[in-house]
Amino acid sequence: MKTCREPIYKAGDTTIPQLGDPRVDSPLTFGRFVDDDDAVLVNISRKSVDRTKGRKKEPEHIYFELAGPRQKIYFDPKKAKCAVVTCGGLCPGLNDVIRSIVMTAHHEYNVPSVLGIQYGLAGFIPEYGYDVMELTPGSVNQIHEFGGTILGSSRGPQPVDQIVDALERMNISMLFMIGGDGTMHAAEAIQKEIAKRNLSISIVGLPKTIDNDINFASPSFGFDTAVEKATEAIRCAHVEATGAPWGIGLVKLMGRESGFIAAQSAMALQDVNFVLIPEDPFDLHGENGFLAHLEERMKRRGHAVIVLAEGAGQNLIGETGAKDKSGNVVLGDISTVLRSEIKSHFKELGIDLTLKYIDPSYIIRSIPANSNDRIYCSFLGIHAVHAGMVGRTGLVISRWNGRYVHIPMELVTKRRKRINTCSNYWRAVLESTGQPISMRNE
Repeated sequence: MKTCREPIYKAGDTTIPQLGDPRVDSPLTFGRFVDDDDAVLVNISRKSVDRTKGRKKEPEHIYFELAGPRQKIYFDPKKAKCAVVTCGGLCPGLNDVIRSIVMTAHHEYNVPSVLGIQYGLAGFIPEYGYDVMELTPGSVNQIHEFGGTILGSSRGPQPVDQIVDALERMNISMLFMIGGDGTMHAAEAIQKEIAKRNLSISIVGLPKTIDNDINFASPSFGFDTAVEKATEAIRCAHVEATGAPWGIGLVKLMGRESGFIAAQSAMALQDVNFVLIPEDPFDLHGENGFLAHLEERMKRRGHAVIVLAEGAGQNLIGETGAKDKSGNVVLGDISTVLRSEIKSHFKELGIDLTLKYIDPSYIIRSIPANSNDRIYCSFLGIHAVHAGMVGRTGLVISRWNGRYVHIPMELVTKRRKRINTCSNYWRAVLESTGQPISMRNE
């Protein structure tokens, strides 16, 4: 069995930048204040906290700072001003996070103004001409009932210096950036420019990605909703596959570099026979290729359900060389290749195949959040405001080991989270589908 080693982190990696000493009394009158010494272990295994045999010294304990309200805060709430921006693709729960930030800032801290930046980072750039929205409890009261984001969103980098210029002009104290990996990289650059100018502006990130591929976001919001909706498409594919002789249901789900939606959905609905993800390259042809295993499955059971992550099988297509506005490599269309190859393979066998293809991607990402994600988004927004008010900056709010914590942006942006194909998680996926450990001819 393959062994898998996780990256090694040091204590300094988890330190959160701070704008200055918090000296203002918090206006909060109910609940428990978090002490700065409160912390959450990054690794909670026994090996990480006990003396290990053969070691000369105790292992270094690495902690994340616990999220939550502090007794002393940095900003004077009556003079503070917040801004919220949503970037990248849509994801269930965006409106829930916006609402939570606005409600916490107004009702808990009595912040007089929360501004909504329209259409992503482009909303900071004057030449686009996008207006700024004034967000109040009344204007956001019902937005969690709807999918998408009331602020709109966009992709693509914008000049960091112009963004910080806009923050200065608007006299912003705290900027809450809701987005994925690219947004967190942008937030990191903005925070560094702010530090370079010696400005007192807090940058707080909230990890949004339907693919669940942000490092240390466990999970990212919207993922639970995406899996729930994806299982509906898989169930339909199974009905179609079993409703015709030699029936195959093929479902393509989001997952550019990480196949978490495909894997989780397959385990949630135990009707999937093959899960194809970016982390596990496969061959189409040959005695151990995908088509050979699909053929064996069809001859044995007469039907099959295949779940395909959009980034799977790129080794079969080759790089396009093109990039989108966010700098992501434009993927080849593996679904078209797969459908064509499946049909050709069975035609050569003299089998009249019935193949039904379902792509629910834009339905999944544009629906309102489910109950679990709504609660999660609410806590993320609450803790983001607490972090901003105390003067923390350059951090991402996340849930780790069951607690809400502050994670440095530099740690979040070091790598993308991907499925470890030698983990027990992936083994559980293989067990639920019955597909082979490898579909390579090596």
